[in-house]
Amino acid sequence: MIFGIGIDIIEIARIQKSIEKFEDLFLNKIFTVTEIEYCLSKKNQSQHFAARFAAKEAIAKALATGWSKGFKWKDIEIYNEKSGLPKARLFGKLKEFLADDKILKITMSHSEHYVTCFAIIYSNDLSFHNKT
Repeated sequence: MIFGIGIDIIEIARIQKSIEKFEDLFLNKIFTVTEIEYCLSKKNQSQHFAARFAAKEAIAKALATGWSKGFKWKDIEIYNEKSGLPKARLFGKLKEFLADDKILKITMSHSEHYVTCFAIIYSNDLSFHNKT
């Protein structure tokens, strides 16, 4: 059973401007240390930060609650498997909210100016909708 889907698109320049204007304040509010280290190690840092931002937004939309249940940006950590496949690691209240039998999948794509992400949360447990 599909619990929720979410999609987000963001202009890479918007994230770049936020980084330039707010510097560490922005980065440390939105991204985990692991995400920051990963993105800073890349040639096109803003593109990688934007992809992680879009993924977190898409996941929030797929939750059907957004950020209203007290979830925080850092409750979601986006990482890549060795194959390049993007994955989400969950922490805090969000990890508790999505029980182990729930499956979260994300996919990302980008062009020169934009990044988009699609997220889906699904389960075989028909009682999952009662949690929201």
